[in-house]
Amino acid sequence: MAAVPAAAQQPVGAGPLPVTFHIKDDNGKWFDSGLNLFGGQSLAVAELPRVGTSAADGSIIPSVPDGALPGLPGLAGLVSPQKATSLTNMDQAEGLTGLVKGAGQQIPALGQTGQNLAQMLNLDSTLKTVKEIGVSNPQALPSALKAERLLGSFTQQVAGLPVDAPINLNQLPVGVDLQGALNELQKFAVKGPPVTVKFVVDPKESEGLRNPMGLIAPEGAQGFPFMDAKGAFFGEKQIQLTEPGLYAFADMVSPYMLGAVVVDDPLTIGLDFGKRSQINSRELNVPSHSDIVNRLVNAFFNITNPNNWQKFDPKNPVSWNPTQAPAPILQYDEAGNPILIPILDAYFDSKFKYPKTLNPGDKAPPVPGVGEVWLDTEMEEFGEKDKVGSATRINAENWNIERKIGAPGINMNNPHNMWTDKDYKFLYQSEWFDDEINAFDRETGKHIVNTQVGHNPAHIMTKPGTDQLIVGLNAGNEIVEVAPGGGPVTKRINVSPSGEIRHPHAHWLSYDGKTAITPNVMTDNASIIDLDSGAVKTEKTGQFPIATSMTSDASKAYTADFTGQSITCVSLKENACADNGKLVHSKTIDLWENYSPIAGPAEGKPFGGLSIQLPVSPDDKALVAANVLSQTVSVVDPKTDKVVKDLPCSAGCHGINFGAKKGGGYYAYVSNKFANVMQIIDVDPNMDGNIADAAVVGTKTLDATPDTKVDGTITGASGMGGQGVLPIPLVYNGWAQQNTGKWAEMLTPQQRDPIGTGK
Repeated sequence: MAAVPAAAQQPVGAGPLPVTFHIKDDNGKWFDSGLNLFGGQSLAVAELPRVGTSAADGSIIPSVPDGALPGLPGLAGLVSPQKATSLTNMDQAEGLTGLVKGAGQQIPALGQTGQNLAQMLNLDSTLKTVKEIGVSNPQALPSALKAERLLGSFTQQVAGLPVDAPINLNQLPVGVDLQGALNELQKFAVKGPPVTVKFVVDPKESEGLRNPMGLIAPEGAQGFPFMDAKGAFFGEKQIQLTEPGLYAFADMVSPYMLGAVVVDDPLTIGLDFGKRSQINSRELNVPSHSDIVNRLVNAFFNITNPNNWQKFDPKNPVSWNPTQAPAPILQYDEAGNPILIPILDAYFDSKFKYPKTLNPGDKAPPVPGVGEVWLDTEMEEFGEKDKVGSATRINAENWNIERKIGAPGINMNNPHNMWTDKDYKFLYQSEWFDDEINAFDRETGKHIVNTQVGHNPAHIMTKPGTDQLIVGLNAGNEIVEVAPGGGPVTKRINVSPSGEIRHPHAHWLSYDGKTAITPNVMTDNASIIDLDSGAVKTEKTGQFPIATSMTSDASKAYTADFTGQSITCVSLKENACADNGKLVHSKTIDLWENYSPIAGPAEGKPFGGLSIQLPVSPDDKALVAANVLSQTVSVVDPKTDKVVKDLPCSAGCHGINFGAKKGGGYYAYVSNKFANVMQIIDVDPNMDGNIADAAVVGTKTLDATPDTKVDGTITGASGMGGQGVLPIPLVYNGWAQQNTGKWAEMLTPQQRDPIGTGK
């Protein structure tokens, strides 16, 4: 499939011409570069010009006495869309993807693909640059002729190598000499000015505020890690990319919204990732040929391309084989050796064992659940509205998909998280990409009221006792109190007593409704809030805390440190966090204890990362944390604050909440952003108090069926975008005791009073 550029927004820049990302609400266009690669539009390619090479208008960039590049009009021109297609091998995609068929299947050699090998490896582009430098500068001609000859030998020497294997260029007979010749030419071709990247947040395209940050950049890139402490905005901002290599960005409000730019040096083989990469996580500086870089790049293509999302069939196994760019990529290992990935798609197929088999999506657990489970299918598309998303109701006793609320009448925009009132009359729903929350009739799905609360409301909970709503403003600096029934706003509390922008995300409330904790993604801390007085205390966390939870007695809280790759335990009263037999004020639970950013995860040992929601079970037996990076759920023992094991989830696992299991115990329901399925976890299947046997006991696809009541026509991303999860009846301490009538009758005495308060 060829790359399709937007007419007025070319994604390939040369020199100072900006690459522009329009940050949007639309699936697959969250960072819209204008280049469509297999259905995703979040990748851009730029090229740093060099003296003696072609400018955008086709002329040769001349040298000047001081070695600086002149401000020629050609430098501001765009590299053609055809060149973007060629550099990323989109013009050969049909013949260069799916070459790895699976375990036991023969791997073809590079010379057996049926494609032009020189073009596959971008050698034609490198050769063109070499010739231009030789022609424009007589002193460079001997080196250019040598490089031209060696490039021909290079093609012959790699033709017999497998398509999926990295090539150490220094181990090829021609490799050292070729690298030397290309390096020699750099003396005659001064590197040009930086590439500008412009971020555009237009209210016509994004109803919510946005705040892009840098995730990955080559070592030495100026201004990285990039983050604007002024917070989310409407308007435009720009940064400079000063070094060749891979740059990746995420929105700090909705961090699965990703964009990337590869800044290529025309005097290298393949697209440049840089020699070393700065990762905006734990201050990592790693060789570009490392597990964490390639794992994040693989995640980028799987997240930003809706065609790569996991589509489970309810009854039958299906093959999942996501397509990555079939481009040649130049990386470097820990020893500084240049490593050429000849075809990225083939390399990732082998490294991550694609294709994978997705088991049938509908597997009922051996014991039914209780009541119902609401789950936000945030990316589901409807024909009657422009914005995406719906709330899906699953019957937890027979596992039928009973209702979907897309709310086309109000153009509901990315519904993210839900809660309910003590009588279960209302479904309270946030619109994460807007500034409103909504109240729906839980039984009929009818919209009752929407309330404007502030930018990008993410999570909602109610206070036990008063039933007031507490809503966090993800792109703001506040939590707001809303009257029961969904409005109006009755109180605002600033989560930042020191005044800096914090951007609180997934808060949690104590059992008595007196205390809230917010994870503050901008400032790597949590705000502990007295909801009566509004007093705020700040606690240090890991990097980019994104979600929180509390134990049932509110003695301690936890934060999911998204880019910290950790969970932080914080005591809310006296010391309550367990640390090797001692109780301490705070503790970091390392989810990378068994992971090397260079070599990868240790086989058979727990591994997490990019964690999001992490509730504690109502009986305090287990904490479960959803990990995007590893596609696992970490099972943590709150008595020891140690990871016990991990369990599998699906692509983009995100939300978790506990609901009652029939006859006693609890199920943790797990949502997945990029798969149409949820997992059902029993943290203690035999009810013996030991969570070592925690297991995934069921799964459920989230597509509408002919019997599902839907308020519109689902036209795309069916069942996709799993984020907030709300089991009803509520079973957490403080809320469980409010159950009456039929709801109380569904529960065991222990489930009605999880920790034996006697209330």
